[in-house]
Amino acid sequence: MRLIRTWPVRGALAGTAGTTAMTLGYAAIRTLRGGARTPLDYDDSLVPGEIVAKLLRLRNPGQAVEKDLGEGLRWSYGPAFGLLHVGLRSKLDEPLASAIFGATLMSATLSLFPLLGHTPPPWRWGPKALATSVVTHVAYVATAAVVDDRLSTPRPPRTALSDAEV
Repeated sequence: MRLIRTWPVRGALAGTAGTTAMTLGYAAIRTLRGGARTPLDYDDSLVPGEIVAKLLRLRNPGQAVEKDLGEGLRWSYGPAFGLLHVGLRSKLDEPLASAIFGATLMSATLSLFPLLGHTPPPWRWGPKALATSVVTHVAYVATAAVVDDRLSTPRPPRTALSDAEV
């Protein structure tokens, strides 16, 4: 990868990569659980779409629309949160920047779903749902951090091999 100096672009790319990792994480967990078709956690359910529908004041949008709204939310806030990592990384070294980034994301997940989506509080989530949420968010954070680092760190110039190195 090459150096990208424009921090919003770098953050959006890092967040998009993180969202991709999170999405692939859900697919992997679903496969490991025998192709489960039921939601694996609240991020994987209709709850995000229901929250968006409520905020947009849509009445009875139906499950298909709620699913699309949830996907739209994931693919918009995922890249947007990448900006937060870039900001943290500009002030803090790793792994502290990613630890704060991950704690912020998990805090938002564990508080906003009960507040806006009327889910149970996190201590009442089942162990599989809670584990899935943590694993998929770790995948997001780790991927966003690595991509941000790779896009912001200049690569050393390539040099021709000397006869002694061949």
